[in-house]
Amino acid sequence: MARKTVTMDAGPGVPAGSVPGVERLPAGPTVFAGRRAELAALRAAAARPAAGRSPVLVLAGRPGSGRTALAVRFARTVAADYPDGVLFTRLSAPDGARVPPARAARLLLEQLDPDADVPLPGATEDGRDEPACVALREALTGRRVLLLLDDVRDAGQLWPLLADEPGCLVLATTAGPLTGIEDIDPVILGGLDRQASGELLADLVGGTRLSCDPVGGADLAEACAARPAALRLMAGWLRGNPKTAVTDAARELAGVLSEEGARPPADRNKAARDGGKDAPNDGAKGTAKSVVKSVVDDGKKEEKAAAPKGAKTDRGVRAGKGTNSPDDAKGAGADGAAVAPEPPAEPATDPAAWVKPAPEPAEPVPVPDNDPLVGAFTLVYRTLPAAQARMLRALTLAPAQTADPRTASALVGCPVPDAAATLAALAGRELLAEEPPAPDGTPRYRVPARLYPRLVRLREHEDRPAETELARARLLERMVRLTESARALLDPAGGPAPDPLPAALRLRSAAHAREWLLGERDLLLGAVGDAIGQGDLDGSAGRLVTALLRALPLTGGAAPADLHRLHELVLTVAERNGRPRRASAALLNLGDLQAAAGRWELAGTHYRAALEHARSVGDQPLCARALEGAAGCHRALGDAVRAADWYGRALGLRQSMGEHAAEARLLARVAEAHTAQRRFEEAEREYRAALAVLRRLGDERGQEAVGASLADLRERLHTGW
Repeated sequence: MARKTVTMDAGPGVPAGSVPGVERLPAGPTVFAGRRAELAALRAAAARPAAGRSPVLVLAGRPGSGRTALAVRFARTVAADYPDGVLFTRLSAPDGARVPPARAARLLLEQLDPDADVPLPGATEDGRDEPACVALREALTGRRVLLLLDDVRDAGQLWPLLADEPGCLVLATTAGPLTGIEDIDPVILGGLDRQASGELLADLVGGTRLSCDPVGGADLAEACAARPAALRLMAGWLRGNPKTAVTDAARELAGVLSEEGARPPADRNKAARDGGKDAPNDGAKGTAKSVVKSVVDDGKKEEKAAAPKGAKTDRGVRAGKGTNSPDDAKGAGADGAAVAPEPPAEPATDPAAWVKPAPEPAEPVPVPDNDPLVGAFTLVYRTLPAAQARMLRALTLAPAQTADPRTASALVGCPVPDAAATLAALAGRELLAEEPPAPDGTPRYRVPARLYPRLVRLREHEDRPAETELARARLLERMVRLTESARALLDPAGGPAPDPLPAALRLRSAAHAREWLLGERDLLLGAVGDAIGQGDLDGSAGRLVTALLRALPLTGGAAPADLHRLHELVLTVAERNGRPRRASAALLNLGDLQAAAGRWELAGTHYRAALEHARSVGDQPLCARALEGAAGCHRALGDAVRAADWYGRALGLRQSMGEHAAEARLLARVAEAHTAQRRFEEAEREYRAALAVLRRLGDERGQEAVGASLADLRERLHTGW
């Protein structure tokens, strides 16, 4: 059956590549219906003149209302008005975890300018004064940029990202209220109107099938509360059951909702699939150690095998002055059409006067068990083949719940072509959302946040813990092998190459390896962060950290913030496993990164912590490195007394170890600290000692540099300095 695309209000198109960043937006549904009033309200709000800050549009709706799809559609229609680019990021993870604003700011900065220096994390990830947030606001000044911030949890995430630039536009989607940001009239999403619901179902299921049963179509839309996500799921269910009447679909959905409402919460998962095939968790066997060992030992074999009712009163767009709550909508017409809000008062130019952070982060908005979205999902899930259901559950283990065929095949242990076909089938059933493809064209998919909690419950009930652990271990080992393969292509002389990957997994060239590393960087970092956070796969996670630390700098696009995050993960594992030398080395690396960013106080804290770890095991080289790093921080902060003290302690250690080159360098540093204290005789003595060491070493360049410093000191003394 040929399918058409319903576009009730497509708006002006944006040619591909005409505006930077449009390609980063989610693909969105290929079939879009209705929402004319909502799009008109958004356009009217965006057209109002702004003063003092970036205008903010808020699109609010319950999970499954289609707020992200509508936001993406609106962004594409107005992208041409923002020639400096379109930026996109999510401020909530699918599991509801809140993304700190500083982390979002770093991602947006990289999108705005891939070559920009992204600030390192500060002492806190929240707050308007966090370096990354400050850098983002400064970078937006004088530009016309559209920022689409999806799934904002609270105003405390949003306000640090708002620039004092009226030429930019911020579009935020949310499931709950965003109290604390003034002069915002949110667009509230309810269900689709009757005409749009019917057209959406007709396009997805087939016009003939719906025209033969218009009453059944209306009943089905009513049972789905006219919510787009539930309608799409039920359309997928009807496509999989071609002999079932539309009226029967509405009856089936009502029956499932009745079951869900009557069943105790502890028993609801048991009926998620037909047949009652239970997999009790208490009978699972296997430990993390044995699971990881089986993955590592059998990795080559695996790689080879892998070659609600009453919704009518809540429909339409509603604008509520002074509130962003979807449940507190005011100002809508009797027919549900949008009523243009009055222009807000002109905001103050002082940021502190027009924005206030929320006192506490909001909790994620849950999807009730008797929600039509849950009922539609249950019907579709019951009809899935076992392999597809297993894949869908396993994808909740993927980093950011996003996967491509390479990583999905590792999660379930199947060949890559089979994983690709399964992912496409799940997306066709509206169970996965399509993400922008990887730079090499590999398709990527994401578990929608509205389905994630239910899928986790199903996974915990149907999959044994040992199976889940094995899937996580396979995923980490797959990422390790891919990262090591990329490193070998980028630096063939950097060490022995790993065993070649199967053809379906293989990276073809150095350029392909670089594209893969940069495109999958966030997911790789997320995978290692998740593994180390759970603490049961430290071996595989540690290998992935090591591989990333070797490979990412070879791309030329490794941000210091990424390296900082990796060294923090190394520190976590080292301290958890009682490895002070490794912890000291990680702290030294963190200190070096902070020092390179000019954040001397934080760098000094890292160096002193590294010194404590090194002293606990008597590691003199690490102690000397930490002492010298801390001394450099005191020197940069203008504290010459402490700098001389710490340099002197490092000098004593280097002399005891017979490291003469380091001894000469530290003698010169001590001389500089003495000079800053106007202790000129001591400074001259240290310079002469450094020259003597350099002569013994035959270091002519070093002698020239130290000799010049000594001559400069003597000349200044002779001129009365």
